[in-house]
Amino acid sequence: MIIPRLLYFYLARRILFTALLIEIGLCVPVVMTSLFHYLPTAALRSGLLLPAILGTLPTAVYIALPMAIGVAVALEFSRMAADGMIAVLYSLRLSVMSICLPAAVVAGVAVGFGYWISCYVAPAYVGEMHDVIYVIRNSLNHRLLEPARFYTFDNGTRTLYFQRWRSPDVVSNIFIHQFNTEKNEEEIITARQTEFRRNAHGVLLVMSHGSFQSRPIGSTQMRTADFDEYVIELDMQGTNGMPKRNWVGVFELPLRKFLEAAPGPNAAHYLIVDWMSEAAKRFTIPILALAHALLAMGLVLTLANATGRNATTIAALVVIPLVHIGILIGMESLVRRDPRLVALVAIAVAVEFLVAFVLLSRQQANFSAVPARETGPPGRPAA
Repeated sequence: MIIPRLLYFYLARRILFTALLIEIGLCVPVVMTSLFHYLPTAALRSGLLLPAILGTLPTAVYIALPMAIGVAVALEFSRMAADGMIAVLYSLRLSVMSICLPAAVVAGVAVGFGYWISCYVAPAYVGEMHDVIYVIRNSLNHRLLEPARFYTFDNGTRTLYFQRWRSPDVVSNIFIHQFNTEKNEEEIITARQTEFRRNAHGVLLVMSHGSFQSRPIGSTQMRTADFDEYVIELDMQGTNGMPKRNWVGVFELPLRKFLEAAPGPNAAHYLIVDWMSEAAKRFTIPILALAHALLAMGLVLTLANATGRNATTIAALVVIPLVHIGILIGMESLVRRDPRLVALVAIAVAVEFLVAFVLLSRQQANFSAVPARETGPPGRPAA
């Protein structure tokens, strides 16, 4: 029939658009909170903001997506019940399953999209956020350096201090104390102006109008020389991107490598915990989009009265976020305490599916029991 097809497309489009708005409303605060927590103010001028966003956004998207789908379905079905649209659909002899089909299709698409994000996109970008944190904690981006503070590099063999910034890459009155292992001597370098220049290997400090003092180890003689320009290299963030960490998290592995990295029963406890917690999030969260959608439809259709004007339909808008947050907390707390407790998370998801199917099956059974001449909602005679 043409009318049901147009109606299905209309309902699916409304649910999809509402879910998109809710997803944006959920992800933006989460991403901004994460950025404000990890990034200093200087990150805006250091070029770390974009990598931090790319490293945070995909994870936030697939974690919040099921809640967005569930709440969107609850809102749309509550609106339909309040406007009497559900009663009209029943009068057209559309079954409960037919009415739920558009939302179920949208939820199914969201499940596939969620798995794509959780298994491929998020692992490919989440490492960038950890690279940013690594750079910040080790002061490896020269634009993050603050004036009038001492910074140590190269395992403490070099200390750097400057008075103020003159531009994003030029500082005034720099002081460097370092130990030269090749010459086996202690060196002190001062300069009135220094420019930080990035290259493929790191950062060059081009110092102008300064002095160089050196003292061989075991000697009391200090040699001093003035210079117009002197250049040294620092192991910092260069033009080839952020410095690489010496570790790779299991959360950065794509699906195939992640499955291959599954620890055996005799592996270290922390390896099992990390892998199991990540697996619970990757493989459980996306399917929640379908579970939340079915539960939202079951609750609204069950709680709505004949006219659809029943305050109890608001319960669906409360239950869905509570269930989603509860399962997320279980993944982070229970699984990390004991990996075997992942079974409780699986049981919680299965119970949600079961409750949703029971509610929808009861409504479908009531609909099947209504004679064809009646046009009211299932189980209730037409007015």
